Amino acid sequence: MLTPLEIAKKAVQVLDAKKATDIKLLATGDITVLADYFIICTANSTTHIKTLSDEVEKALEELGEPAIRSEGYRSGGWVLVDFGCLVIHLFLKETREFYSLERLWADAPEVDISKIVIE
Repeated sequence: MLTPLEIAKKAVQVLDAKKATDIKLLATGDITVLADYFIICTANSTTHIKTLSDEVEKALEELGEPAIRSEGYRSGGWVLVDFGCLVIHLFLKETREFYSLERLWADAPEVDISKIVIE
């Protein structure tokens, strides 16, 4: 059984390998009951968002962590994938700037992912 941080790090690796950009991993467990971690990242098209969503769901399901639900898949500009302990927000650049979740969750410490992403 994986810890929430291990699940989050695996998701970051998958998103990075599929070319998501500006990936942020926030530790939200001490400030909300929604999830232990949030991942916020940017995709370059609606097709890319769908690919990222599909790939991260597949990879985590293979590790025994199926998604609880996914929202926004058809609208395209923002897809949320909920794994219980981890919520992943996949955005188009303009949509991410508009909603500014990093500002909304500014109290959540950012987890250093520099050792798990490909430079």
